[in-house]
Amino acid sequence: MLLEFVLVRLAGLGGGAGVLDLAADGVGVDAIPVWCRRRPCTVVLDNASSHVAKAFKGRRRQLAKIGVELFYLPAYSPELNDIELVWRQAKYEDYPQRTQTTTPDIGKAVDKALTRRRDRIRASARNFTQAA
Repeated sequence: MLLEFVLVRLAGLGGGAGVLDLAADGVGVDAIPVWCRRRPCTVVLDNASSHVAKAFKGRRRQLAKIGVELFYLPAYSPELNDIELVWRQAKYEDYPQRTQTTTPDIGKAVDKALTRRRDRIRASARNFTQAA
C-alpha cells in the first residue's frame, strides 16, 4: 500500500507498482528510465516496518531511476521528523472518529483530515502575517 501511494500519489506514475518495472526499464541498474518525474522527489522515511519492508525498500533503485529518492532518518530520532507533530494533530484533532470499514473510505477520511490540517496551518500563517 505504501509503495502504491509513493508511486501513484507522489511520483505520479499511473498504474503504480504494476508498471514500475516498465517505467524503470527493468534492464539493470544503469538502464535509462522510460518514464521519469519532471522534478525529483525525496521521500523522508523513518524506520517503521512498512518503510523498511522488502517489498518497498527493495524497489529503491527502480524508484531512483524514475526520480524518487528514499531518505531514511536515523533510528529513534522523531525530533528530526517535523511531520510527526502534524500527523499527531491530524490524527487526534482532525480525524478523531475512525469508523471506516473499506480502504477507499479510509483514504477519503485521511485526505479530509489532512486537508483540514492544511487549512488550519494556512489560516494560522495568515493570522500571523496579518498580526505582523
